[in-house]
Amino acid sequence: MANKYRDKTVPEIETEMPEIQNETQQEKKPRKTRKKGVLAKGLSSVFSGSFLTSEKTIKHLPYILFLTAIAVFYIANGFYADDKIRQVNKLSNEIKEKHSEFISTTTELMFVSKQSEVAKSAEVLGLKESVEPPVKIKVDSLQLKENRKN
Repeated sequence: MANKYRDKTVPEIETEMPEIQNETQQEKKPRKTRKKGVLAKGLSSVFSGSFLTSEKTIKHLPYILFLTAIAVFYIANGFYADDKIRQVNKLSNEIKEKHSEFISTTTELMFVSKQSEVAKSAEVLGLKESVEPPVKIKVDSLQLKENRKN
């Protein structure tokens, strides 16, 4: 599309302006009024607030309240579940810590209760490890009964 005003002078352009304006006005046709769709009617009634006064809304009010209550319970249940998940994770971490503490304490106890470690700690107190093996003492049961009576 070429520029038709490039070669013309300013007075010629001004005389043609009313013609151009008339052409654009003729091109504009009045729009036909379209019918509103169901969605458009519904949205306009919601935004204007007129749906609250209709008979259908009042008729369905218990159902709407029921759905609202279910939605509130659904949201509350989600928060409750998240809280429980956090508690479970916290307790499982605590169990892992206690288990590792148990293992380290058990290992330390086994090390301290070895014969060589017991001998070292007894030396500090002045006790010595026996070199002789233990001896069994045999006592007759009759003698034991007599000794108990006396």
